[in-house]
Amino acid sequence: MKTIQYQNGILNLLDQTKLPTEYSYLECKTYQEVAKAIVDMIVRGAPAIGVTAAYGIAIGAGAIEAVSKDDFFRKLEVICDTLRSTRPTAVNLFWAVDRMHKNALSNREKSLEDIKHSLIEEAHKMYQEDVETNQSIGKHGNLLIKENTTILTHCNAGALATCDYGTAISVIRTAHDSGKNIQVFADETRPYLQGARLTAWELKEAGIPVTLICDNMAGHFMKEGLIHGVIVGADRIAQNGDTANKIGTYSVAVLAKENKIPFYVAAPVSTFDFTIESGDQIPIEERKPDEVTHIKGIQIAPLDISVRNPAFDVTPNRYITAIITEKGIVYPPFKENILKLKA
Repeated sequence: MKTIQYQNGILNLLDQTKLPTEYSYLECKTYQEVAKAIVDMIVRGAPAIGVTAAYGIAIGAGAIEAVSKDDFFRKLEVICDTLRSTRPTAVNLFWAVDRMHKNALSNREKSLEDIKHSLIEEAHKMYQEDVETNQSIGKHGNLLIKENTTILTHCNAGALATCDYGTAISVIRTAHDSGKNIQVFADETRPYLQGARLTAWELKEAGIPVTLICDNMAGHFMKEGLIHGVIVGADRIAQNGDTANKIGTYSVAVLAKENKIPFYVAAPVSTFDFTIESGDQIPIEERKPDEVTHIKGIQIAPLDISVRNPAFDVTPNRYITAIITEKGIVYPPFKENILKLKA
């Protein structure tokens, strides 16, 4: 299962809107098609969005016909701005676009063909780095997992949200592979059902025991003592550890603290936004009403009903036990220890 596949100027993205009933790829030959795929959530998950955007820039740059280098860089800026505008919350997107732009600028003295080639190589490098990063997250996170543990996860932070292995799911996968007899409860994750459609499917395919529950069942199973820990991914983490993740994460974190259950966030360092001090500064994407009023095109709510559909919420750092990164496990005090990751 490969979420992202690039070959000969074409990016193939596993269409996650069709899972789990259909396994197919969307072919993207232009940066505009890549941008639309991100907006339409053909590809989703912060790390995967970042690498997808990187390939989008490489594809767009490769198609630029420029009369001069200044003309090339003006057109490249348009491509970068288009991809930056696709989704506002996942900081990996902006990190990836900025890294690609800096790569092009650092090679400005080279020929246009060399600059274009360098961008492809940089996107390949980011892909491989993501795979290695996720493997490291799994190894560090496994140190926190005891044998015979049942873990709750919310949304999808697996191979489908990354280039491979995942972040939160990498921890679960590593614990399972090490023989710890792991069980997983997966929240359905309304309104887009990433838990029901993606996480449950991904874990089942990997042979990891998984039980699907509705979002409003988590507290019940925690109170019954059937959940021993929570692991989620992240789309943006502030300097103080406040974490933006899929809507509903905050509620799960509050329930975990009430029931004295550890709540872990698993994310690469690229998900940390060192420019903001707290989660109050994280922009929250608001998506279309029909994601709430319809499921797979079937209407489940009254016509013309007022709808709010924030895609993310922010979990304050006081509810987070630790943050698992490729550089190790970060514990409170978060602001002091997160800043050490910049080194």
